[in-house]
Amino acid sequence: MNAADKKQLKSRAHALKPVVIVGQSGLSETVLAEIELALNHHELIKVKIRSTDRQTHKQLSQKICTATGAELIQSIGQIIVIYRENPDR
Repeated sequence: MNAADKKQLKSRAHALKPVVIVGQSGLSETVLAEIELALNHHELIKVKIRSTDRQTHKQLSQKICTATGAELIQSIGQIIVIYRENPDR
């Protein structure tokens, strides 16, 4: 994905609210399933990761993207924006 595509997705994501929240319990199979459903339905979603440690936040972001096949578009504070194209749309 090139810079222009990411810029367009960032502008689209600006008005979105977080669809999934990863709590202090961490990333469970249930949370990953919810992220999968949200990506299938919306393609572009915000996920809130409640972690005070930056390294943990970064690791969880990478795990989410790897497990779902999504691409990290933006990470600001506790919020990440991820995108995965739905081929059925």
